[in-house]
Amino acid sequence: MALYNIVRFYQSAGIRSRVIAEGVTLDEAQAHCRNPETSSRTATGKVARDRTRKLGAWFDGFRER
Repeated sequence: MALYNIVRFYQSAGIRSRVIAEGVTLDEAQAHCRNPETSSRTATGKVARDRTRKLGAWFDGFRER
């Protein structure tokens, strides 16, 4: 069974993407990424808004390990 890493990607070229979860299933990765709090465009929570204000646009995606 394939496993995936959830990765936070930033629009700014100066900020490197980072793995925020490792070894999750495809269903888990997809569920995570469907959450509105996993993108600067749709997030409304304080932590996400602060991240956007500090680092610019971002989103969570996934890739196979």
